Amino acid sequence: QVHVVESGGGSVQAGGSLRLSCAASGSYRNDYSMGWFRQAPGKEREGVACIAKDGQTRYQPSVEGRFTISQDNDRRTVYLQMNRLNPEDTGMYYCAVDDSDGICSIKSRYYNYWGQGTQVTVSS
Repeated sequence: QVHVVESGGGSVQAGGSLRLSCAASGSYRNDYSMGWFRQAPGKEREGVACIAKDGQTRYQPSVEGRFTISQDNDRRTVYLQMNRLNPEDTGMYYCAVDDSDGICSIKSRYYNYWGQGTQVTVSS
């Protein structure tokens, strides 16, 4: 079993920044991919960014250039640096682990292990 814990959410004004962290433990292996997802009230969950074992990254177009996903050397902690936040970025942010071997995806169906989420609220 892989355990995933997010942290770092909070409330900021538009234009501000937040950095989310995600720690994976348990039976996690450092060749897994990790991704960030978010869900706004009344909307479906959507992929935000992911990072594969080789460091390849993918982003949702609406966050590209504003958000950066990165990882520690041991690949057990992944970060999401979010800059120039706007109210449309508000939502619950989830970290997830994809235990298949391959490139990372921002489609949730590839991820088997999920954290409880951390709330991000951006006010105008």
